[in-house]
Amino acid sequence: MDEPVSSQPAESEAGVEELEEEGEPAKDFLQEINCPEPGIIDRKMIETAYLEEGQKGESKRLHQLEPVVYERIHTMRLEFKNILRIDHLWMMPNLTTLCLNCNKIEVIEHIDMLTALKELNLSFNYITRIENLETLVNLEKLSLFSNRIQKIENLNTLEKLVILSIGNNLIDTVEGIERLRFVSSLKVLNLEGNPISRMPNFPLTLYVTAILPQLNYYEYVFIKTEIREEAQKRFYREIREIEDKQEREIQAIETESRERAEADRLASSFVEHLDGQQLYESFWRDDEKGRILMLIGTPAQELTEEYAKDVYELTQQIYRLGLARYGERDEEIRDFNDNLYEGQQELQMQGQIQIEEFLQYKEKTFDEMRMKLRDLDQRDEDLDAVEAQLDGLTEHFEDALNKMWHSLMAQELHLHEAIEDSTLNFNRKITQLMTSFVEQAQVFFRQLRDVCNHFAHNMTEIVTQFLSVKMSTNDLDSIPEELKKCVDDQEASLHLVEGMMTAHIMRVEEREDRMVNRSREFIDDMIRKLNTKEVDRHRAKILEINAFMEMMKEALANIPQELDQEIPSE
Repeated sequence: MDEPVSSQPAESEAGVEELEEEGEPAKDFLQEINCPEPGIIDRKMIETAYLEEGQKGESKRLHQLEPVVYERIHTMRLEFKNILRIDHLWMMPNLTTLCLNCNKIEVIEHIDMLTALKELNLSFNYITRIENLETLVNLEKLSLFSNRIQKIENLNTLEKLVILSIGNNLIDTVEGIERLRFVSSLKVLNLEGNPISRMPNFPLTLYVTAILPQLNYYEYVFIKTEIREEAQKRFYREIREIEDKQEREIQAIETESRERAEADRLASSFVEHLDGQQLYESFWRDDEKGRILMLIGTPAQELTEEYAKDVYELTQQIYRLGLARYGERDEEIRDFNDNLYEGQQELQMQGQIQIEEFLQYKEKTFDEMRMKLRDLDQRDEDLDAVEAQLDGLTEHFEDALNKMWHSLMAQELHLHEAIEDSTLNFNRKITQLMTSFVEQAQVFFRQLRDVCNHFAHNMTEIVTQFLSVKMSTNDLDSIPEELKKCVDDQEASLHLVEGMMTAHIMRVEEREDRMVNRSREFIDDMIRKLNTKEVDRHRAKILEINAFMEMMKEALANIPQELDQEIPSE
């Protein structure tokens, strides 16, 4: 980008700025416009805006006859609608452009699901805080011009953002500007009209240029090399401090990201918290009876060390098994998704070719019909012959259209059934893999219970020996207070050991049950999502085919009307 974009803001911003320069505040102007009653975005508002969008004449009429398929809406313009709150946008998950400028919105909300969004215009509203944009990872252009925002924040996750307009707000601090360094794609920034731009003895342009080296334009003016050099000299110290802080933060983020990725991998392997001594440590949590038994001292400590080692070895085997089986399942899932995508693409390509061939036939047939209709208007004789020819063309076109409908429907039905069969087979395969994994893991869990039993047996011997020695040497005072009741009551010591063993085995069984249940839920959830996705795809395709048929029938019926509207040539 070697040339300035412009020294002026975008059209929507510029128009209101002119009114401000004439002495009339933008907000007051908007309040005077004949807007509808203040309200919330709802289904009716969305449908009305979609049906009225950018179409004229016959195109508009045909557009309004089409069914509203929300998944296919990519652009939504809701300007000057007196909107107070954002809602119902979840109905259009594939939106790429959303214009909500010139309303009365106070809070950015209910847009987190619009992950395909590339352009968002929220200028000329009453927004006070930048928030709830973190999930819009594909956003390229964001306008928050002329709101009531006081601080730049919550934008550093927008890794694809190229243009940010946040002029004419209430920003009075440089805090937050440095966070835009994380948005390496940012090329255009506008902060004009904020209190910070009017601070005495503070060259905001130089500061922004120095702190954000990725920028090419500031306030829509190209940043020249000499300005960059001056900015770097002027704010050298600030740059160094910000770079040092940023480097430390990047390292922390990378570490956290690795840890989170590893935690997700372990959770998907169903062996989280089994890579160390977590299970063993959970044995002793809230185990009052075990705590009392450990008061015996060194013999009990030595026994628990061996106990911990045995538990750790078994949990490590479960951990390694989980990771290995996760790799197998992940490969199976990837293969299924790849094959599914290839099958869909192949059928889609076949249908597209068929439609394109039909459209070529349609144009040729319609041209013949138009010629026959003109001939019919100009003839005074042999009208029956021309009408018969027109009837023949119409009948042939309707037959061809009906044939194509049956062909497209047959293809779609075949694809739908094939996907259902593939999903069923995939369910069987993934269930077999999961069942095999769970059965192998349960072998180790049984061994863990055996280790707990063995430890309890050895602990019983140690308690008995400890009490016998103390009694034989008449050293009853050295017996811990909690164990003295076991001197005269052997059942009490057995009760302590049994309670400890029950607590430990319960922890093992809880962890085993969690693995079994989560593995079952994993399969059920995945298959449910696959089936739901396929049902939605199938329904949308049926609607698409039927809508295309209706458009073709409508176009056929409109041929005489088109000819009536033609201007006769002189």
